[in-house]
Amino acid sequence: MTPTEVVIALVTAAFVDFNPDAARDLMKPDYIQHNPAVPTGAEPLLGVLPALKDSGFTAEPHRIIAEGDFVVTHATYGNAQVFGADTLVAFDVFRIEDGKVAEHWDNLQPLAGPNPSGRTMTDGPTEVTDLDKTEANKALVVEFVKTVLQGGDASHITDYISVDGYAQHNPQIADNLDGLGAALGALADQGITMVYTETPLVVAQGNFVFTGSEGTFGGEPTAFFDLFRVADGKIVEHWDVIQAIPSEAANDNGKF
Repeated sequence: MTPTEVVIALVTAAFVDFNPDAARDLMKPDYIQHNPAVPTGAEPLLGVLPALKDSGFTAEPHRIIAEGDFVVTHATYGNAQVFGADTLVAFDVFRIEDGKVAEHWDNLQPLAGPNPSGRTMTDGPTEVTDLDKTEANKALVVEFVKTVLQGGDASHITDYISVDGYAQHNPQIADNLDGLGAALGALADQGITMVYTETPLVVAQGNFVFTGSEGTFGGEPTAFFDLFRVADGKIVEHWDVIQAIPSEAANDNGKF
């Protein structure tokens, strides 16, 4: 199976069929877990499946991209009280090794919105296109993250984000550069800063580029998982899931 097929099989076994035996066959026994609420290893996650089944947990996938051994899914989880809220939007990142899932990162955020432009956290295009432009699109987004999000230099933001249309799915922000500017200005007026310090995870396929970044929001340690859609050499659409990083965790692997 391809890495994408392995992840689809695992998600189906665990979160649709709630079959721990089938899921176990798709996971490394020493599976490295970065979700701070779950102990590391395969068995702790498998042990949660009966509770998920009893709660009526649902998993609705929206997007999936893959690069090398890494696969990223964008999904909505329903009846997800076990993970902290009734309905959660999630980015999950899986690393595949020897045909099995060996490592997992995620970010979860309670469903909110629609945003001021009427977009939800998950709607919009899903098809992966422009496979021949993967490397160029990845380079564009990485440079944007380093220059603008980490470096704080917005003077050349139009080098990265399209001025002809930028669809925004963050539940608090409107479309286009003026919507982004207004939201950041409102935060600044409240003395709230959003800081990206490093970006350990980058996965790109065609027109989609995912980044997983660590930083602070309002001074609190925070993980920012962002998905960008690129067209004609510019970022034209953005989805994100933002989650605070707790001070204590059920494993020693760190958020990243």
